[in-house]
Amino acid sequence: MLTVHAAPLVLPVGAAAVERGAVAVDGDRITALGPYDEVAAAYPSARVRQWPGVIAPGLRQRHAEWLLTRCYHPDPREADALGTEPLSGEAFARLAGELDATRWSGSVRRGLQQMLRYGTTHLTGPFRDPAVRTAVSRSGLVEVPPAAGVPDSEVRDLDPLAGGRDLPGSVHIPLVTGARADFAVFDVPDETALVAVGAASCVVTVLAGRLVYRRR
Repeated sequence: MLTVHAAPLVLPVGAAAVERGAVAVDGDRITALGPYDEVAAAYPSARVRQWPGVIAPGLRQRHAEWLLTRCYHPDPREADALGTEPLSGEAFARLAGELDATRWSGSVRRGLQQMLRYGTTHLTGPFRDPAVRTAVSRSGLVEVPPAAGVPDSEVRDLDPLAGGRDLPGSVHIPLVTGARADFAVFDVPDETALVAVGAASCVVTVLAGRLVYRRR
């Protein structure tokens, strides 16, 4: 179904921001991007989804391999014993010996689900762990090589914007007509606020045209 996603501001990256903008999606592709009135008029029969804040390209998680293989993401049923935040460092080392294949695979899947909550659509690889490779492939998230010439951040966080990253440096590709429809919606008024607040402001993640996360 052709869908028009509209928001008070669209941040394509690499092009001017569009106030009261919209992104039209047909299948897994972006078919139009521009002012809402123009996009809606071009697709009068499309389903329209109105979102708060800004629509921006999906984010790239540079530390995906570390977050998925050097962290344990607790099951909600383990919250009383382990808490709800990812366990790393000494806490992960103490737990690692107790992780059988089932618990390990579950942790990887939950880690990927958490990344979607932060507007992530692309993961920097490569992934050597078989469980991780399988989970990433099934998730629909896109594995990409490290970005050449882009300095890494020492901050390893589920939020790709953590550590003071700007938006252009945190996306894999901009929003352009014809590209795969990978984007996110953040409940902030503009790009400055998005960088300041971070990707925890994500309310919607769209992956290949599919709405895969929506904050309740």
